[in-house]
Amino acid sequence: MNIWTNRMLASIMVLMLSAAFSFAGDGSPDPFFETDALGNGVLTGFFDLRDRESFIQVTNAGSEGLNLHVQLFNVNNDCNENNFFDLYTPNDTHVYNLRDIVTNDTNPAGVVLPADAYGIIVVSTLGVDNPDTIIGNLRILDIAGYEYRTNLQGAGRLIPFEGLPDMSVNYNTQGGTSVSDVVGIILSNNDFEFMAADVTGNNIILDVDIFDLNETPFSCRDIVFACVNENNPRLEELLEFTGVSVASFEYGINDVIPNSKGGELLCPGNNITEGFIKFTVEEFKGNFFRGFIGLTDANGRGTIDSFWFENPLDFNVPG
Repeated sequence: MNIWTNRMLASIMVLMLSAAFSFAGDGSPDPFFETDALGNGVLTGFFDLRDRESFIQVTNAGSEGLNLHVQLFNVNNDCNENNFFDLYTPNDTHVYNLRDIVTNDTNPAGVVLPADAYGIIVVSTLGVDNPDTIIGNLRILDIAGYEYRTNLQGAGRLIPFEGLPDMSVNYNTQGGTSVSDVVGIILSNNDFEFMAADVTGNNIILDVDIFDLNETPFSCRDIVFACVNENNPRLEELLEFTGVSVASFEYGINDVIPNSKGGELLCPGNNITEGFIKFTVEEFKGNFFRGFIGLTDANGRGTIDSFWFENPLDFNVPG
């Protein structure tokens, strides 16, 4: 059994990394369900096989068997979907190695990802009256020696609010932080089927500002999160549709902490080493947004955290 299946050990390691290393913390305003507690019929996360290995652990912590729908959206393949179904008995746990995906009964899942795949994973429950019994986490190991590990994010149950909230995450360069991975996941859904490939229907426009420790704001630029990269044939359409000059699945923070894969920056020309990023939502197309921010020294240490909000006007959670 892989050592990361021990949830207590994973939690301890994350706390240790956060204390000794740069910490990416959240200030998200909406109700959120931690996925190491029950209350979720949908789990979301990301994976990366670009000189990395990715593992997704899922547990059915309930007393009934479940049929799980696993969906994978590869950014390098224009975020088209691959999916399979998997049966879990009560109190059942399985780890998916995204490099070699097998089902819970150890048979091939029928999905083989390219060697450089990266993108979104969604796990949702099917065909049960009370689906809120799945929990999960992700682990991404980089060839440089560092790793990210965190809970998968759950859909939760919505409590309506007015307007679209701001989101914020803090960061610093303690412990030699030199690169970052700021990932944004936008999905729409129809019952048990989640969708990401329609980038004009699944995107979020955010105005980005960075505040230093003196609470001085530095205006950055508008950016778009969508399941897209520079090779997506619909990129130009998306940019024209949103009126924003840059759109991506992933970003770096600024010139001091760029993206680990050389991608776009949230705040080019900015060199603030410690502070927080404020995201002001300008427009949102889709059902829900999930964000992850990873910080690392690109050598042996890394930490990752989450930020999020949900659209209460049009959302369907299985159940």
